[in-house]
Amino acid sequence: MENKKVRIALTKGRIENKAVDLLEKIGYDVSELRNKGRKLILSISGEDIEVVLAKAADVITYVEHGVCDFGIVGKDTIMEHGGKFYEIADLGFGRCRFALAVKEGADFFAGYGVKTVATKYPNVTRRHFEEMGIDVDIVKIEGSVELAPLVGLADGIVDIVETGTTLKENGLEVFHDVAPISARLIVNTVSLKLKQERILEIVDKIKENLE
Repeated sequence: MENKKVRIALTKGRIENKAVDLLEKIGYDVSELRNKGRKLILSISGEDIEVVLAKAADVITYVEHGVCDFGIVGKDTIMEHGGKFYEIADLGFGRCRFALAVKEGADFFAGYGVKTVATKYPNVTRRHFEEMGIDVDIVKIEGSVELAPLVGLADGIVDIVETGTTLKENGLEVFHDVAPISARLIVNTVSLKLKQERILEIVDKIKENLE
């Protein structure tokens, strides 16, 4: 009976809240999701749907390995990690962008030396500069990437920018945009064959209720 359930992996945090709103809009009972406590696997009452809460990169892993049929995850994670799944829909929430930021007034392209870029997203950054035909050194940072130009570690950073307030407060500014980001609906390739009817029914409901 268990494998007949449809399992959706949600990215914990901001995307999770918007995804729960969307599931409620569709008409699902999301009371257990709203009052989840510390639970990580939750049920939608009256439906054959289970919801799994996970970190963004793990959402992709769960969908790829087929333990979850669906995932709701940011395009930033998809761009950085890739994977074998179908990207079915742009859900329209969680909108922000990848951008290259530098110290205020700095020209990233000035001079002849190879520039250093600090980022949490080395794959996105590498692809972007390869497409531009520019050679850069990439330094992976785990914490506050804004620090890197301030302490002289990097000439610029590639990071997610929503309002730009954090950049401004740290004396940085957007030099140019890299790519737009929003939450996406992804589906396991095998699930789409084995549970096609049920999955397409849910996908249609989601698409009908997008703003």
